[in-house]
Amino acid sequence: MSVIPFDMRDGVIWFNGELVDWKDAKIHILSHGLHYGSCVFEGERAYGGNIFKCTEHSERFRKSAELLDFEIPYSVAQIDAAKKLVLEKNGMKDAYLRPVAWRGSEMMGVSAQHNTINVAVAAWEWPSYFDPAQRMKGIRIDMAEYRRPDPMTAPSTSKAAGLYMICTISKHRAERKGFADALMLDWQGRVAECTGANVFFTRDGAIHTPQADCFLNGITRQTVIDLAKKRGIEVIERRIMPDELSSFNECFITGTAAEVTPVGEIAGIHYTPGNITMSLIDDYTNAVNGK
Repeated sequence: MSVIPFDMRDGVIWFNGELVDWKDAKIHILSHGLHYGSCVFEGERAYGGNIFKCTEHSERFRKSAELLDFEIPYSVAQIDAAKKLVLEKNGMKDAYLRPVAWRGSEMMGVSAQHNTINVAVAAWEWPSYFDPAQRMKGIRIDMAEYRRPDPMTAPSTSKAAGLYMICTISKHRAERKGFADALMLDWQGRVAECTGANVFFTRDGAIHTPQADCFLNGITRQTVIDLAKKRGIEVIERRIMPDELSSFNECFITGTAAEVTPVGEIAGIHYTPGNITMSLIDDYTNAVNGK
């Protein structure tokens, strides 16, 4: 299937307060964000024209920038409005949105305190993060070689571009081996998350999930935890060691792109998508559609 490159698509992108033609939304090659990773972003979905948890994403967007020592020059309300404008002007109802902010090109070097902070918002149609035919059967996940860093060595609660470098490497390695994703451990060897999604397990009717203390506490993660609790399902956030993986019955991952996706295997350990996973898929679908 032919895929149109992202720099050659039609439509408009919100760029520093103005709508510009998609193909004209460009930055200079010497932008600080490209060379030094001073860039943060969000991933959001719109369902039926409504952006799910729109304001929560905008608040996290600004917080991520603060953790990277810069301030986004737009308020939460202005960012919310920009996202809705991009949806409207591109004529989209069901779409993925990507707000992004980065330091510009005024100064090239590690220190760039006075560089302009650029902000853009794009939207495109992105149905499913994983192969739809495989997704509901349970995707296959490998173990990643890289680990999530010690939070004393990186701003791990920021949705910062640089933190995804090892995620891309890990996902590529997994895909080359026939897997859909990779499970990452933290710097102490405990289960952390996948390359772009949080992970959950079930045992004895309860849900177990790693504590989000060295990786992003996803907005979808928080939503699913709330949905589970509304069903009366116990949710235990704790340290999970790799040798426990075979003791769980079900496994699923969550994220804006992944939504709620069942897992059928982690590196030879098999799971069967069951009632808890399927119930939460239904609950999440209803939640994002305002039901």
